[in-house]
Amino acid sequence: MDYVIPTHIHLDHAGGAGELLRQFSNARLIVHPYGASHMIDPGRIQAGAIAVYGETRFRADYHEIVPIDSERVIEAPDGFEVDLGGRKLVFLDSPGHASHHFCVWDERTRGFFTGDTFGLSYRETDVDDRPLLFPTTTPVQFKPDKWFESLDRLESFNPKVMYLTHFGPVTEISRLMEDLREEIRVHHRLAIATRDAADAASEIHAHLLDRYIRRMIDHGIDWPREKMEAFVGMDLDLNTQGLLAWQAKNPG
Repeated sequence: MDYVIPTHIHLDHAGGAGELLRQFSNARLIVHPYGASHMIDPGRIQAGAIAVYGETRFRADYHEIVPIDSERVIEAPDGFEVDLGGRKLVFLDSPGHASHHFCVWDERTRGFFTGDTFGLSYRETDVDDRPLLFPTTTPVQFKPDKWFESLDRLESFNPKVMYLTHFGPVTEISRLMEDLREEIRVHHRLAIATRDAADAASEIHAHLLDRYIRRMIDHGIDWPREKMEAFVGMDLDLNTQGLLAWQAKNPG
């Protein structure tokens, strides 16, 4: 292994990077410049993850975040390139979901490794091979305007496939791109509308739950409501927390 390449430093993407580098002594980490220091000294991102997930869930999922020697860290600014035996990868700064996020363009397949910039899509929710896409407004750096700019830039490459970390490749890029843009708008409008609510968390949670279930039904998913609620539960909680974090930074 030559490189470990997390698209951003949220721990579901980068939490195992230090352990991988400990196992593969010749490998190096390629990471967004804004994330490099946090991979060298992961104390702050570990504390942030515990605040989001809770101590018990954090320990169960991640156990320990292994720091990475700075000499093994390569910072990848916008336009950075890596040649993998004649296969070029190009790194594009793509804020919106997180400020420390890049997407990786693979020229050979005309596809992007998108991390969370192109949302998430569960294969269980595919209907007639058509995927359903959800946005990820995970705390704490949801920035709608920047996210739209990132999507515009990805679209300008005319990609044929998006390789989503959560979970796997999707096509139908034009349809999914418009779906994602609309969902970002909806989440942003909801954050604005509930900014002065007495219990913004409950209002956001309830509105998003109704929307996610309605979208699943409209997509053709025929599950009992209880199964739908359980299926979107974690994403619903994280997206709610992310919108609350946006409200705290944008009090109006």
